Amino acid sequence: MGVFSKVWAWLGLESEEEVVREEYVSIPGNIEEDQRTASNIVSIHSNKTMKVVVCEPDNFEEVQVLADHLKSRKQLILNFENTQPDEARRIIDFISGTTYALDGNSQQLGRNVFVFAPSNVEIAKDHRTIIRKPGHLNPFGGER
Repeated sequence: MGVFSKVWAWLGLESEEEVVREEYVSIPGNIEEDQRTASNIVSIHSNKTMKVVVCEPDNFEEVQVLADHLKSRKQLILNFENTQPDEARRIIDFISGTTYALDGNSQQLGRNVFVFAPSNVEIAKDHRTIIRKPGHLNPFGGER
């Protein structure tokens, strides 16, 4: 019972019975509409964890396992410092093709280090790395 209802009842303009009856009157909601609204709820946290696989492949025989990691939506960081150049080129070609087929992204991080990411991961470049490259203007004092 609200404050104004009590005041009206005290003044005798409205009986307490009418007020009580009005409080208990409720219109039930549409049950089907409530169920439809509940089914439209989507969890934002769909991925439990994001995994990154770091590997130093020695030979081309390891490439299928690496491609399987990409297929299971894991990122790959490959270090080719201790890999023969011709083997490294074959592995990069195969994994690049796998990444392209899965709508993923790839980026060279260093001279012999590459990252390959599936489509659910975006590789963003830091603006500072673009500025440091030769031929680009340095905002802090001419060209580098």
